[in-house]
Amino acid sequence: MKKLKIFRSDPFDYHSIVDALKGCCALFYSFEPPRDHSTYDEHIGEVEVRAAHNVVEACAQTDTIEKVVFTSSATAIIWGHHENDQNSASMLLDERHWSDINVCRKFKLWHALSKTLAEKTAWALAMDRGVNMVSVNAGLLMGPDLTIKNPYLKGAAEMYEDGVFVTVDLDFLVEAHICVYEQISTYGRYLCFNHIINQTEDALKLANMLSPLPSSPQRMESDTRIIQERISNKKLNKLMIECQPQINGKSRGVLMKMST
Repeated sequence: MKKLKIFRSDPFDYHSIVDALKGCCALFYSFEPPRDHSTYDEHIGEVEVRAAHNVVEACAQTDTIEKVVFTSSATAIIWGHHENDQNSASMLLDERHWSDINVCRKFKLWHALSKTLAEKTAWALAMDRGVNMVSVNAGLLMGPDLTIKNPYLKGAAEMYEDGVFVTVDLDFLVEAHICVYEQISTYGRYLCFNHIINQTEDALKLANMLSPLPSSPQRMESDTRIIQERISNKKLNKLMIECQPQINGKSRGVLMKMST
């Protein structure tokens, strides 16, 4: 902790970001809505896009920055493929796919819309400015702070039925960020999850965690289906296997700068 330096920077103030980045070799970027507007809506999408633009532009102007790890979401991948592909039932989604912006607007999937637009903005600017960027598209983060109000959960029933309802533990997410940062060969997007909710038992367990029920609905208890998985994190899994010896056998002094 003695080596930790904290900077107060505003993602909407380009110059404050530039000041905070001086001398840094990497940026781990994650966005959360402002405290005075904690719920996702159409307005937050505009805010998140602006923040992503300013942060990547600041990185482009910082000579010492070698890599940007941009934390995005699986919701920027999974939505709208039924509408665009008649063979979507057999489609396996991965980091090559993008959520359909029009579908997100139509069904008011504001979290998905915000993450998709912000990540696309970041990628467009990174490629234009020559910034070495990779993104980590995380599933629903499991932890003690998870509540039913989490905006990721909008459309949870549809995600479950489509076989794309994925979650990630904090330790796994952190390891993924470290691997993506440290491996020189990393590129593009990495879909990050270590569990998929595709059985009634798992769905009930999550439902009880979010809002405890006096008893489980009988129709759900009798549902023994296993929903076919339609999502793959093969690219990240391969990377994690390559990184594992380094993670287990090496102490770290990585400075993580986060902007929210």
